[in-house]
Amino acid sequence: MMKLFTKIPVNKESRTITYNNKLILIGSCFAEHIAGKLDYYKFQVASNPLGILFHPIAIENLVSRAMAGKKFSKDELFSLNESWHSFEAHSSLSNPDRETVLLNLNSALQKTNKQIKESGHLIITLGTAWAYRHNQSGRYVANCHKVPQKEFTKELLGIEEITSSLRNTIGLVQEANPNISIILTISPVRHLKDGFVENSHSKAHLISALHKLLPSPGLSYFPSYEIVMDELRDYRFYAKDLVHPNDLAIDYIWQKFSESWIDRNCSVIMEKVEKIHKGLQHRPFSAESKSYSKFKISLEKSVGELQQEYPFMQF
Repeated sequence: MMKLFTKIPVNKESRTITYNNKLILIGSCFAEHIAGKLDYYKFQVASNPLGILFHPIAIENLVSRAMAGKKFSKDELFSLNESWHSFEAHSSLSNPDRETVLLNLNSALQKTNKQIKESGHLIITLGTAWAYRHNQSGRYVANCHKVPQKEFTKELLGIEEITSSLRNTIGLVQEANPNISIILTISPVRHLKDGFVENSHSKAHLISALHKLLPSPGLSYFPSYEIVMDELRDYRFYAKDLVHPNDLAIDYIWQKFSESWIDRNCSVIMEKVEKIHKGLQHRPFSAESKSYSKFKISLEKSVGELQQEYPFMQF
């Protein structure tokens, strides 16, 4: 048989994800896509409590703060364009009210601490090795919040620097939860604003650093970057910006992730969840008809049966 594309092999993992364990995902916008799939199928998932984090030191700062219980203070926030911001969080947590920002940031830290301690799996997705150092504080920021670029120095994190940061993050997580499985992955999103060559340089640093930690107990690697670069090397798998993987690519990666990490016994429940989603989206010709009334009763029964077994599921 003629082979028309290379295929990245994925193995079935031993510590698979089930409906009975919790998950937390931290990292780039690609982590949001996988979290969205897990949420759609009603797994117990939480993602990016401080919003999207692109580089490993931003992830380390979140985990370090959360596990140490080091709350944000008012003097760590700054005001710009009629909103208050934190350099350690995404702009999705910014707000015109300073107290609201502080409350949300510290609530996110508490939730992160709890989720890491209770989760069976942590997925960390690294997006870039490029980072911005705030000139005044000397610290790398998670987000610049449109502060003038002259206030930052753009730097490419070195391989040893990334490895050290990841090792610190993993150490803090495993100390709090020795039984957690940590899945490391590289985002296939290309950061072309940095430049084509610069993006390749960045991804190479991330991959080299990450593989310095493997193999290691409790750590696994999922090849989402390699799947897009080698299996889906065609622009039909990209969004209109030609940078982000499109829905078709995300669905394909999710399929491969499921094959590797989702417990086989979950498939029946996942089918039931998907059937309920489709039922909830159904729009009848007549909302008053007997057939639609029976359909609603059947749908409510299906939801009830699932919630009886898995009370955390909400539709």
